[in-house]
Amino acid sequence: MPGKKLIAANWKMNKTIPEAVSFISDFKNLIKNPKNEIVICPPFTALNEVKKSIKGTKIKLGAQNMHFEEKGAFTGEISAAMLKDTGCEYVILGHSERRHYSNETDELINKKIKTALKNNLKIILCIGEALKQRESNETMKIIESQLKNCLKNISNNEMKNIAIAYEPVWAIGTGKNATPEQAEEAHKFIRQLLKKSYNENVSNNTRILYGGSVNEKNAGELLAMKNIDGFLIGGASLNPRSFAEICSA
Repeated sequence: MPGKKLIAANWKMNKTIPEAVSFISDFKNLIKNPKNEIVICPPFTALNEVKKSIKGTKIKLGAQNMHFEEKGAFTGEISAAMLKDTGCEYVILGHSERRHYSNETDELINKKIKTALKNNLKIILCIGEALKQRESNETMKIIESQLKNCLKNISNNEMKNIAIAYEPVWAIGTGKNATPEQAEEAHKFIRQLLKKSYNENVSNNTRILYGGSVNEKNAGELLAMKNIDGFLIGGASLNPRSFAEICSA
């Protein structure tokens, strides 16, 4: 499995610029020499100031979304080039909230992935099933469909810049989380799909993250699972001390 864990903070629609700068200041004092790769994904408005605040550290900058077109008449949207311009190395694509509230499809996400790769952005691709789908024993079917369609025509070489975040929708922001065993089962299945679609090298080296009510109490046991290579964290990433504890798990 990949060596260095990837721990990403998805702040969603939280934190003004002063709040973001204050967070980074506190967080830097708590994490002096991180052993894991850490990515902060603030709102678009705070990207530039967070970039300045993390300068000289090993913390990396990411965005929460982007448009698939390079430029044009798309009011309210942000392009890949704009993200690069603010210092972003990563972008989150396919988050369940984007799928649910903005009706994003796998096909649209696939377009975004291709544009992000073209602009040398690394991707955290989110996939996962809703509660009704899990209760109907459709978890693996949903994961396979999302993975196949989102990664359509993505090459072996391009997979080097893609991490997969398994986020069971029923566990996001609910306080419920998949047990380590449930998460490991899904992660193992994803790794098998990658081997089938690509090869063993891609399967072994793609980082598969877990997201869904991760906190400082359950982080250690989740990371102990063989196929869990890090986290995409929402609520617990808004507090510098909680996030630092997770990053050190």
